[in-house]
Amino acid sequence: MSEQVHKGLEGITVAESGLSHIDGAEGRLVYRGHDIDDLAEHASYEEVLHLLWYGHLPDADELASFERRMREERAVDPEVIDTVRSLAAADESPMTALRTTVSQLSAYDDDAADVDPTDVEANVRKGRRLTAKLPTVVAAFSRLREGHEPVAPTGDLGHAAEFLYMLNGERPDDVLAEVFDTALVLHADHGINASTFSAMVTASTLADLHSAVTSAIGALGGGLHGGANQNVMRMLQEVDESDCDPVEWARRALDEGRRIPGFGHRVYEVTDPRARILGAQSERLGEAAGDTRWYEYSVALEEFMTEQEGLAPNVDFYSASTYYQMGIPVDVYTPIFAVARVGGWVAHVLEQYGDNRLIRPRARYTGDESREYVPLEDR
Repeated sequence: MSEQVHKGLEGITVAESGLSHIDGAEGRLVYRGHDIDDLAEHASYEEVLHLLWYGHLPDADELASFERRMREERAVDPEVIDTVRSLAAADESPMTALRTTVSQLSAYDDDAADVDPTDVEANVRKGRRLTAKLPTVVAAFSRLREGHEPVAPTGDLGHAAEFLYMLNGERPDDVLAEVFDTALVLHADHGINASTFSAMVTASTLADLHSAVTSAIGALGGGLHGGANQNVMRMLQEVDESDCDPVEWARRALDEGRRIPGFGHRVYEVTDPRARILGAQSERLGEAAGDTRWYEYSVALEEFMTEQEGLAPNVDFYSASTYYQMGIPVDVYTPIFAVARVGGWVAHVLEQYGDNRLIRPRARYTGDESREYVPLEDR
């Protein structure tokens, strides 16, 4: 009897992990035992990184040291900025530019040549450098393609606030910084998704950390993984420009056979807990700006899709309007996903290295069993 094929590895358990747990039936997400609601409300992204990489939330001294090291690593070498400048001038896509630049960063990392999986500290240092530098690269690319020069990191802001400063050229107010920090926390890890698994597969060959993260970025760039919130925002803009309310727009779209982005999830059977948290943040930003239309459109669409189609929103649905209200370009949403998720990728690579076995699945052969070789002159 032939083995059963599980397309997309759906329902297959491929590893044991102590990093994050998803309860799809209850709509819960947990990082190392801590509920995402608690972390989103109380913890900074830097605290969550420490939790994922070291296994516990830092005390005050540990956090101060961790934050200082992150600040020290944010600047990138001028040659890397030159590459970013060339990619922007060539009108390269943001995710392709990020993938190329991350690969280049290995040339400027003192620990890059150390691929010893047992050297945890060297791998953590590489992970910290990559995590610190990704916001600098993304912000520089976004500014350069718009005709502006990159903004160097201040060296005294937190991870979330520093990115917004480098992107917009001005220090963000407390509300913007807090909301973006929450978004980073929510996106830091999410089980063994496609990009994380890509990083694990690469790491399982004992390739270096930069290679693993480059693999992950390549997977995240696909439209079925990291690009959904861009589609959500374009949909909201289309609703805004239409002559009908969001519900009527959605009905027309479904009648035309279109898919409403931002709904449904491979794991969650109910509302994605991250969507619930980001929905509140989207409303907060709208109220602060005196314009809640993007949030109101989203709520109307959520109610319609939940009641009529039985589909609940995922994290991409509310991250779209949240980022838009921060002034972030729509096609930079997926690189921001990488800016947050790199923390989880690093953690999973460290975990893979710690108990490594080459990931090597099999495929069921469906080709011909026996074919005669015909000499070239007779074909």
